[in-house]
Amino acid sequence: MPGPDHIVDLTGDHSDESVSLRDANPPRQRRPWLAVQWNCCRAYSRIYRNSAGAAYVGHCPKCAKRVNVPIGPGGTDQRFFRAH
Repeated sequence: MPGPDHIVDLTGDHSDESVSLRDANPPRQRRPWLAVQWNCCRAYSRIYRNSAGAAYVGHCPKCAKRVNVPIGPGGTDQRFFRAH
């Protein structure tokens, strides 16, 4: 049985602590992604834009088949794709 050192105090004013925790973990920016239906393994996943911003890269979550979708002029605004 846990002793008194395992009790958490949920009473009182802890507003200073919660502000400092919020400031320590700023909200993360959302990374652009594409949805991919992997026909090889009948699986779904998201692939994310690479750090250079030149392509979306990822792999099948079951067999690790890789895909690289370049970003360029004349592209599409479609967000869902099938990979064979």
